[in-house]
Amino acid sequence: MFPVKQWSVLAILCAAQFIMVLDTTVMNVSVSQVVADLGTTLTQLQLAITLYTLVMGSFIMLGGRLGDTFGRRRMFGIGLLVYGLGSLITAFSPNIGVLMFGWSFVEGAGAVLVIPAIISLIAANYDGKDRAVAYSALGGIAAAGAAAGPLIGGWVTEAFTWRVVFFSETLVCIVILLGIRLISDDAKPQRTAIDWGGTALSALGLGLIVLALVQAGSWGFIKPSGAPEIAGKAITPFGFSVVPFMIAAGILVLYGFVGWENRVIARGRTPLMHPSLLRNLQLRNGLVMLVAQQSIIGGMFFVIPVYLQYVLLQNSFDTGLSLAPMSIAMLIAAFSSPRFATTQSPRRLVTIGLLGVLLGAALLITTIEPTMRSILFAVGMAIFGAGFGLVASQLGNVIMSSIGERDRGEAGGMQGTAQNIGTSVGIALLGALLVSALSSGFNNAVQSDPAVSSQTKAQVAQATADGVQIVAKDQLQAIGAKYQIPANEMNALVTNYVDAQMSAIKLSILLAIFLACLGLIIARRLPRIPAAQL
Repeated sequence: MFPVKQWSVLAILCAAQFIMVLDTTVMNVSVSQVVADLGTTLTQLQLAITLYTLVMGSFIMLGGRLGDTFGRRRMFGIGLLVYGLGSLITAFSPNIGVLMFGWSFVEGAGAVLVIPAIISLIAANYDGKDRAVAYSALGGIAAAGAAAGPLIGGWVTEAFTWRVVFFSETLVCIVILLGIRLISDDAKPQRTAIDWGGTALSALGLGLIVLALVQAGSWGFIKPSGAPEIAGKAITPFGFSVVPFMIAAGILVLYGFVGWENRVIARGRTPLMHPSLLRNLQLRNGLVMLVAQQSIIGGMFFVIPVYLQYVLLQNSFDTGLSLAPMSIAMLIAAFSSPRFATTQSPRRLVTIGLLGVLLGAALLITTIEPTMRSILFAVGMAIFGAGFGLVASQLGNVIMSSIGERDRGEAGGMQGTAQNIGTSVGIALLGALLVSALSSGFNNAVQSDPAVSSQTKAQVAQATADGVQIVAKDQLQAIGAKYQIPANEMNALVTNYVDAQMSAIKLSILLAIFLACLGLIIARRLPRIPAAQL
């Protein structure tokens, strides 16, 4: 049992962790209302969601290094101030541009300082079994934020507006700052020069890869569709989509980043990241597993609300209720895990959790229909949530227990990078596959439908060339009325579009299942001893 002060410290750090993970889930469950309120599209909102996690993933190692240099508690406080300001800007954003600035960039910058500080301050304030319990609680709170987001966002959006959530986050930041002096920071600041070159290279490399994946649905994975343009000229290298070239360029830049870091070390300076840390097998496997985990949950949290709001036409509150079985199961699994951590290994617990994710996702595919099969959907969501909650609560201790005090700030930054880049990749991959499969599936169905005239087929072929926007069927009917498409043809188009939506959503969930299978392979390399003994 923790003393009162230690409980207070854990409560402060967990509260900060909670609001760090709350944003994306709130935005996901409110997508249709945010799109309508800001006069934007789901694709642009997907970009904003991805940019939010990309900013954190690209610069979070810098946040960890700033904590080492100027003090982790100090950076924790500054980060909360920046995050609270970004939340306030987001709450009053009049359009998607201001929302991207306030949420994706300002809030993201605040999170860059807060997240690695949370992880390092847990290590500084707890030891042994207490540390394992604290990290499990932190993982449970992260799961709680992801789980409670749909319920909170759904209720607040319908009762008031989604803006209230972001305004409330500013108030929470202020409350946390009032108790910050309770937190101990036993690490002395190391006044060293910041590795700005390494920061720029890592951000550029990761940004190229993730942005390429985000745009793959519109630009094409291999064959170009709606190619980007410079001075009115489409960019199609050697006749192919620019996407694989951006990914290859990102990988080369990251390779250059490793070389740069080794040169910085050779000159006796402090690098952004010590590449030698990745030789630590436990650390490396924990980070890779974290990327896989976050890719799955990030993608699924984007795809499932699309099904609920754009196929079933649910509002935000009903969407939150539909996700409630997952939320409850995730919370139960995450908060039960500290008890298991004393006797069971991370390898076994993560494997069991991933099997639950696989089974739950497989059940969800069977429920993707124009009308919801409520019982099967609830069971699938519950099994998926329980599996994810079990996985999410294990990896923090696996990663941080693999290194010593000197490297905690850097390891915290690496953990934050893996977590947020994984989320970005998941949203980008499943979102791009959703848009690509919807575009091709809708066009193919229309072209083979005898009920549709050749003129309408030509219009659809032209409209789907650059990717189809994800809309509800009533919005599609409004578009048809604008172009004066006959009623009988419009009915056929709506049927084909809804069928293409469901097929694309199922295909996206299949990709999540594939990622979970990869995760099972990675999990075999996790520690075989109980987490409390790491």
